Amino acid sequence: MAKRLGYNQTMKQEALEKLLRFSKQFIKLRTMGHLWNALKKLHAADVASLIENLSIAERKTILQLFIERKMELPQLAEIISEIQPEIAVELLSDLDIRQIISILEELYTDDAASLIPLFKEELQTEILRKMKKEEAKELQEQLAYPEESAGRIMSTDFLALEESTTVSDAITAIQLTSEDVEVPFYLYVVDEENRLKGVVSLKQLILMKPRTQLREIMNCDVYKVDVFTDQEEVAASVANYNLIAIPVIDENHRLVGVVTVDDIIDIIQREATEDIYKMAGVNQDYNVKQSIGKAMRKRVSWLTLSVLTTCLSAVVIGIFKGSIEKYIMLAVFMPIVAALGGVTGNQTVAIMVREIVLGNLEWKTSKLILLKETVIGLGSGLAIGLLAGLVSTLFFDHWIYGAIFGAAILINLTMAAFMGTIVPIALKTMKLDPAMASGMLVTMMTDVFGYLAFLGLATLALPAFFS
Repeated sequence: MAKRLGYNQTMKQEALEKLLRFSKQFIKLRTMGHLWNALKKLHAADVASLIENLSIAERKTILQLFIERKMELPQLAEIISEIQPEIAVELLSDLDIRQIISILEELYTDDAASLIPLFKEELQTEILRKMKKEEAKELQEQLAYPEESAGRIMSTDFLALEESTTVSDAITAIQLTSEDVEVPFYLYVVDEENRLKGVVSLKQLILMKPRTQLREIMNCDVYKVDVFTDQEEVAASVANYNLIAIPVIDENHRLVGVVTVDDIIDIIQREATEDIYKMAGVNQDYNVKQSIGKAMRKRVSWLTLSVLTTCLSAVVIGIFKGSIEKYIMLAVFMPIVAALGGVTGNQTVAIMVREIVLGNLEWKTSKLILLKETVIGLGSGLAIGLLAGLVSTLFFDHWIYGAIFGAAILINLTMAAFMGTIVPIALKTMKLDPAMASGMLVTMMTDVFGYLAFLGLATLALPAFFS
């Protein structure tokens, strides 16, 4: 289900926009023959991108066109597999149950398993009841695994041979493999009880003598994951070890599936999008075509929480109300201190969340990162503080204002870097999602510390010079 990106993304976007304009015009004028001739020549991924950028009514028109023109089932199924699951289910739900089942049966098991839970419960039950028994059983077994686990995203369409199989027989088995089986970049070797024993590359098969048994050439040190492994860990393993696919085993070490790199790309894209939305306080299923009312309702909770955290800053400012009234120029630079801290803190949060998502963060490395980011914050605070202090001294014609302003920036940027590092680590330790609350917590802390440092220093120092 991976989206295949062209070598020139700018040209691809321009071509998509042009295709969108023509497609909308064809649909509006009901010149469906021209639309069919344009779409049938495109790659499935390009058709999927087009469909995702159309309105609901236009999507349904195109799907109906495919059915009326009797598009070959494998081609239609490939297009469906390339579309975002929520949109694919939205389209399929309008079809006859037999049409839905025929398309789902044409998909790889992992693709079908990603779609079925999104149908309405009654339709899910009917689909599984009317599917071929073997297909339905495989899907039900896969759907029994937790969401976002290796068991849920793996494909059960793979090739595995026993240890005693010769190279000659293995090559023959590959040649006879059905198109329904994932491309065997690796050949997995199992024993009589289907327990994973090793892996052989296609290059090894080609170079070895025909009568050599797989047990003699297989690599026994196989990177693998358990069916309950979180999909982020699966993605990290594939990325870290530069794998094209990774086998999935059950509690008895039996080989039950394989996760391929195209699925990993999907996972990385989804997880990255989810984390970006979380850090911004936006619901992860948000999209630009969502209604205004629905989008507003989903953001109210985050905005409410933001108001409550902002109130803490207001409390700090209230404490120093007298100083602000007496030295009105404090109000000019006060927001700058907080804003600089927020920027520094969120930069550090972004770095930390990325390290956590990639699985690179352990206790030993986190201490080094904490020290490094704090030193960076201290150095940045010193440089920006000196510059800001000099500017404010010239602006107010007194060095004490520059000293207070610069010192407050130094304190807040150092604190921002420290908090931007420690908060995601603390949330991860407490088994909470670092992307969900890190940004908001760090912004709240940098605002509070920024106002406290600036107004506190001003309250202590200014009376001594302007008593």
